[in-house]
Amino acid sequence: MIEFDDYKVKVNALKPALTALGGALKLDDAESELERLEHESAEDGFWNDLDNSQKVLQKIKLLKNKISGYKKLNSRWDDLMALCQMGIEEQDESLLPELEAEFEAFERDLEAARLSTLLSGEYDGCTAIMSFHAGAGGTEAQDWTEMLYRMYTRWAERHGMKYKILDYLDGEEAGIKSASIEIEGENAYGYLKSEGGIHRLVRISPFDASGRRHTSFAAVEVAPLISDDVEVEIRPEDLRVDTYRSSGAGGQHVNKTESAIRITHIPTGIVVACQMERSQHQNREVAMRMLRSKLVEIKEREHLDKISDIKGEQMKIEWGSQIRSYVFMPYTLAKDHRTNFENGNIGAVMDGDIDGFINAYLSMQAGKTE
Repeated sequence: MIEFDDYKVKVNALKPALTALGGALKLDDAESELERLEHESAEDGFWNDLDNSQKVLQKIKLLKNKISGYKKLNSRWDDLMALCQMGIEEQDESLLPELEAEFEAFERDLEAARLSTLLSGEYDGCTAIMSFHAGAGGTEAQDWTEMLYRMYTRWAERHGMKYKILDYLDGEEAGIKSASIEIEGENAYGYLKSEGGIHRLVRISPFDASGRRHTSFAAVEVAPLISDDVEVEIRPEDLRVDTYRSSGAGGQHVNKTESAIRITHIPTGIVVACQMERSQHQNREVAMRMLRSKLVEIKEREHLDKISDIKGEQMKIEWGSQIRSYVFMPYTLAKDHRTNFENGNIGAVMDGDIDGFINAYLSMQAGKTE
């Protein structure tokens, strides 16, 4: 059948990209590094330095995932060729739907793997810290902020990443005023850095008895969690530290003591907060890590020579500054205004299906550097 011959040509056409991916992943180097680290982990005294041993084991896991992921792609390519050949020989139309679905999935996963090789920035491999802030509009904006919070936690779960709540401030009636989470996983910051900006919602408000259409805004900030060996000069006199009683999704410990910490970096106006650890000291440590990370991220993004050059971010959470719009009425569409990538399945997007947006952004950035 002509369809099977066409697919055989298309599958063959993907082979050069698959081979190029193997080269970009530097698999020989990865296998050598894996062997070295596994030898190190088997040595006596490996667990004496717990921080180092955990870093080594994490690196081993990442290398194994890289190597096995490429081998699986190769195996899937072989399976596709075998399916094409079987269809050609047996002229069995019932194999065509399976072939179409497998080819589409393989093509998508190969492109995603290719884009992952572009994540070579200094902090792309870091854990990501995401912060959410409701714009003007009261309950409507706060509900939208919670919807975004859910979207990104669902995305993390889809990718086998772990997330941890750092700060959570409930809205008056519904939703959240602000929240911060830590998302840990392979290249978490590299993928999520594209999501920082203003997100706009258009829908019929469930909080409006008249059933009118509302537009709401929320801000998302993304920073890499900087390791302690990165030196960042933060002067104590530049900090204002406030304590307050915890609230929100923190379990039984919250609301009992003033253990929550809010730190304001006075020269830049940057504010970070943490309330989910069990002591004020722990919350302060986490908040300081968040502040260090945010200062470094802004310094790198603005190409500044030193932290003191940062003037603070003037991000207006309003019309005209949004990076993406999510429309529920009169039609359904999520559209990124930087890449023009669209997805009409708004329900899937809000359930964390945002890889298309992330990959489109990575492709756009790659095109700028080529």
